[in-house]
Amino acid sequence: MQSFDILLFAIMSPLALALAMALGLPEGLGKKLAYVAFALPALAGLCAWYRFAGAPTEGGYAFLTSYNTGLSNMGIQLTLGLNGISLPLFVMAGLVGLAAGLYALQSAAERLNTYIMLLLIMQGGLMGVFASVDVFFFYFFHELALIPTFIMVGIWGGRDRNYAAMKMTIYLTVGAMLSLIGLIAIYYQSGAKTFDMIALRAAIAEHGLSTVAQQNIFGLLMFGFGVLVSLWPLHTWAPLGYGAAPSSVAMLHAGVLKKFGLYGLIQVALPLLPQGASHWATILAVLAVVGNVVVVGIITIAQKDLKQLVGYSSVMHMGYAFLGIACISTIGIGGVVFMMVAHGFSAALLFLLSTSIYHRTQTFDLDEMGGLVKHAPVLSAFFVAATLASIGLPGFANFWGELTIFVAAWKSFPTLTVLSVTGIIISAIYGLRAAAKVFFGPQTEAFDKVLAEKPATDLNWAEKLPALLLLAGLLVFGFWPKAFTAPINDSVTEIYAAAAAVTPTDADVARN
Repeated sequence: MQSFDILLFAIMSPLALALAMALGLPEGLGKKLAYVAFALPALAGLCAWYRFAGAPTEGGYAFLTSYNTGLSNMGIQLTLGLNGISLPLFVMAGLVGLAAGLYALQSAAERLNTYIMLLLIMQGGLMGVFASVDVFFFYFFHELALIPTFIMVGIWGGRDRNYAAMKMTIYLTVGAMLSLIGLIAIYYQSGAKTFDMIALRAAIAEHGLSTVAQQNIFGLLMFGFGVLVSLWPLHTWAPLGYGAAPSSVAMLHAGVLKKFGLYGLIQVALPLLPQGASHWATILAVLAVVGNVVVVGIITIAQKDLKQLVGYSSVMHMGYAFLGIACISTIGIGGVVFMMVAHGFSAALLFLLSTSIYHRTQTFDLDEMGGLVKHAPVLSAFFVAATLASIGLPGFANFWGELTIFVAAWKSFPTLTVLSVTGIIISAIYGLRAAAKVFFGPQTEAFDKVLAEKPATDLNWAEKLPALLLLAGLLVFGFWPKAFTAPINDSVTEIYAAAAAVTPTDADVARN
């Protein structure tokens, strides 16, 4: 396989099998081939990571190649490539997708063939999001991955699935539309007559955009992408949606697809609209810290439903990422990218383990659990490890992302940084409380009744394998952060050379 084929191969392999399944591929054969189709994007991501340092680059992207779509007169063509920002996310998307696929293939879902087909479409779209250099296809692949999410929540979801699917559809459609308007505005205002990111950066660097245009467009993108990432107070769809979503869908959406908005701000909005970013930076930082970290964090503490707790926790941790973006600095953006990768692994792992707990207790109600460690010690070890990773304990990848963001934020928003650090305490409270209630608390009468009907067992290999894959990602990049920080630093330094020069403080002074 040639290097220039790696990215297209990662996108098309799951989509090709999904098409074959839609055309009537026998269920047994489709399930066997699905193992391969979920594994190939992960292998392609690891291969791209291995070759990245020595690969030739053009415009800051390795493995750059373009395919004619017949829309070249509109400036639209399928251009694929990876830089130091997209590479870690591309690798993470492949690995989380493999874990979600393995978990789904062992499920007892009705119409499993259709369920796997939709999950494969979602996986293909996710790989396309982070491989696209063309902004049009960046958006297209997001929508390709998003549509199966609504369907799977509505059909295979749990409690309140219809309401959750409808709310997700409304919120995410509005967010996507706002984002699309902002992206089209960049296309017209730049004068480049193309959606190619390399050409857009060159055109705007040469001709520039007015301050008013930057402010307006960045506002559209900030709130559009913000809805997709669950920026407070536009976050209410997320806990409800994740609570109702099937486990593999929650793993892929919270772990990977949710990063689309953050990635769009980092890869598109900030480099092209630095003055607009500076104008909105303080507002973004306040919403992130006061809203996501503190308010949502306190709400998370109050949760008695395990899956809802994990969902609110995911929303809370997005506050750190938005704070890092608001810093408009190379160190802050680098920390956000690393945190996105770490959160992808930890969020997916927590959703997987939450469902494994449900299978043994027949409930997500924390008050009806207790003493599970005696029956499932391996499950308890995985859950405690995932909880500590989410809190940001050293040794896990999350630690480096959060630490870097705090260091960057201290220079721009010292008061908000102090407030945001309380999020670590909040995370420890709800995370360790959940672990104590589920595994180490006294065994409840409700759980006794469940055990009388069906004795609880520990994790089987169908659950261990995807859990081990996700935990390995957290530990490998926790102990070896340089594996991703080196390419991240190179790309962020290059891309943000102009944007980092304009700090929020400088812009405020200029306006005054």
